[in-house]
Amino acid sequence: MKKLMILLTALLLLVSCTACAQTPVMKVSSPAGAPGLALATLAVTNPENYTFVAAETISAEFAGQHADFIVAPINAGAKLFKMGKSTYQLAAVVSWGNLFIASQRENFTLEDLNGAVVTLFGESTINASVTNYAMTANGYTPAAVEYLASAANTQSLLLSDAEAIVVTAEPALTAAKMKNDKITAYSVNELYKAATGYDGYTQAGLFVKAETAANQPEAVEAFLLQVQEACDKNTTDIAAVAEAAVTLELLPNQMVATNAIPGCAIRFMRAQEAREQVEITANVDLTQFGGAVPADEFYYGAQ
Repeated sequence: MKKLMILLTALLLLVSCTACAQTPVMKVSSPAGAPGLALATLAVTNPENYTFVAAETISAEFAGQHADFIVAPINAGAKLFKMGKSTYQLAAVVSWGNLFIASQRENFTLEDLNGAVVTLFGESTINASVTNYAMTANGYTPAAVEYLASAANTQSLLLSDAEAIVVTAEPALTAAKMKNDKITAYSVNELYKAATGYDGYTQAGLFVKAETAANQPEAVEAFLLQVQEACDKNTTDIAAVAEAAVTLELLPNQMVATNAIPGCAIRFMRAQEAREQVEITANVDLTQFGGAVPADEFYYGAQ
């Protein structure tokens, strides 16, 4: 009997160790806020493997090479790769645009853009370039376009000026609408789709370190499947993502999270499948991508 118990214990340990070996342990960095939603349900169960940083410091994550995976704006990753300052390849697109044109104006429509002052955030960023392209491609011509530093800044203007027309982003838009139900908003993605035929632009991606991809290909593939499942939950299990996002302090509270997640456009697509869409986004403003569309070797899995 004793020998049987020892044998069973050994078998259980073997099964346990095998399961552990099959579970990829990857170090991941991501901006806090909307991009982090792609990883939220993964990160909440293994927080020691995930680092959430301010968006403006994400370039330092590429330089440091401490993470196996990095979530970052695709244009930033592409520019650093082209300059030889990053070995990280694009493995998947996970965020497809969370920008909205909004105003408190009564009966506000997109026609009100014509001849108006429109306030965007992030001058000389891909978000601003896409917004300006989407407005122009759909025949809207503001009298002037002004810029503030962040979506939080345009959110403040939206709340304080009843006549302002701004571009802001989720979750800032949801937080503003909860404070003022007069706000009407239109998705920039809808304008982009009308111009290109594609449902959103390639905003943020999941990048894999070349060394990790070369040395642990099976673990990388296993992790990508986990990320795909986590991204899918942004449409199939919003409550779980919202709870995880609040726990991780990616979003402020459950109500904002639940209402904002659908507008954050989290969706998983392998880099090879998304390449055409990456190039369309790049061609909106090639300066944001280092002057050219990304080369073959930028894409993980490229032959």
